[in-house]
Amino acid sequence: MAPIAITDQNLDISDSELPPSKRLKTSNETLEGLLAIAPHPLRVKPLGNTFTADSNLRDNSTGHFGVLPDELLVQLLGYLDSGSLLALGATSKGLYAFSRCDELWKDLFINSALSHNRSYEWRGTWHSTYFNKSPSSPPPISCPTLYSDVLYRPYYCSQINLNKYTTNIPSSNLIPKFPDLGVEEFNEKWANKPFILTEPVKSWRGYREWTFDSLLSKYGDISFRAEALDWPLKIYYEYMKNNCDESPLYLFDKHFASKTTMEEEYTIPPVFEQDFFSVLSADRPDRRWMILGPERSGSSFHKDPNATSAWNAVIQGEKYWIMFPRDVTPPGVFVSEDQSEVTSPLSIAEWFEGFHNEARKVKGIREGICRSGEVLYVPSGWWHLVVNLSPALAITQNFVPRKHLPSVLLFLRDQPQSVSGFNCEKVKDPYDLFIRRMYEQYPEILEQAQNEVNTMTGSKEKKGGKWDELVGEAKNGGGGFAFNFIESEEEEGTNI
Repeated sequence: MAPIAITDQNLDISDSELPPSKRLKTSNETLEGLLAIAPHPLRVKPLGNTFTADSNLRDNSTGHFGVLPDELLVQLLGYLDSGSLLALGATSKGLYAFSRCDELWKDLFINSALSHNRSYEWRGTWHSTYFNKSPSSPPPISCPTLYSDVLYRPYYCSQINLNKYTTNIPSSNLIPKFPDLGVEEFNEKWANKPFILTEPVKSWRGYREWTFDSLLSKYGDISFRAEALDWPLKIYYEYMKNNCDESPLYLFDKHFASKTTMEEEYTIPPVFEQDFFSVLSADRPDRRWMILGPERSGSSFHKDPNATSAWNAVIQGEKYWIMFPRDVTPPGVFVSEDQSEVTSPLSIAEWFEGFHNEARKVKGIREGICRSGEVLYVPSGWWHLVVNLSPALAITQNFVPRKHLPSVLLFLRDQPQSVSGFNCEKVKDPYDLFIRRMYEQYPEILEQAQNEVNTMTGSKEKKGGKWDELVGEAKNGGGGFAFNFIESEEEEGTNI
């Protein structure tokens, strides 16, 4: 169905005919926050206003759709194409408000041919970008007597200032900072704890030369991955400067090194150079990313893939980190029994609103701000949420230090359904491949790590397991491998 135009005249309702807005009934803290936030573009208000209102526009202006909960109504509208959504929105003021939910237009844009057209412009909202028009043309129709948390809360979360949550960090929670650490001290004292280093990044050429403008001038026409979209950098930069998304798209590109010269302009901090996944060479899983995003963009709670550790170096901007040890599930996060699925049903801003105060009281929590020129260490298995406090550019890389080698072996062996980042066409069994390469290059370290795995699990690998096969074959003079791998180095890369 072809898109149709919709204007104020379609509904022929004047704002002057509407009753004055009602005072929001809520807590003092939330009220102060709401008063500091500009009104919703459609003047929609929170559902709590119905307690003092004579009526709610959504109840008398949505027809039979009014029997549906707001969440279900928005979900239902998500099945419509753009023309049908516009047509439905033109039937009443209430349905107009729901049809303008920008998440609906975001999904329509991402799943349309428009998202592959490199000539489009970002227009401030997904609705305006979809139709390539100014957000104020035509001006949105005001709905001041429509009360809906589903419509209001995403906008509210896009406007709140997170500084009230990321300042005044209790001293007991602070992530420690050091100028630098030696490898020996890291292995002995700090491999299991997050920390921030303030000096290594400042020696990078990239730290001296990379700015938003310099990257834009060199790579503006190159597309980078921002969640579900491959955006030319120049368009994503416009999005960074002007969006009202509750959860702004986060540019997280794993192919940046092949698209730019940036790989030549930074070095791995020496304390993080030991990386046992390097034995996999070209077969290793994804390991490094360029990260770029506006204020409020970031990653909700997660653990890094494959039980790896990571470092995250900030080049521009500031990032707030909140972290929990591997055995402490953050408030508001739900994990399946087998640890394979993690659900955090809230946006980052909504998590702060609902759970941050509780989280600060949890034993073992660490939080801190990583600023430009600093690098933060994420130990294997630690939960972490990170959010940009200002537009930020960073480089991050995952690695396997000696201290966490047993955790990686255990993860690859016991959670194959959760292993990620490998080329599935080449690597059919990541655990087998890693064991084999480790035995080729670091047999003694592998044996030590396997013993530590047995200690961690309280049992030995079952008889006939991969370690037994390796050792048994080596004792029999068979070269140490019993996986029927092709020995030719030429063929090795395509056999697994």
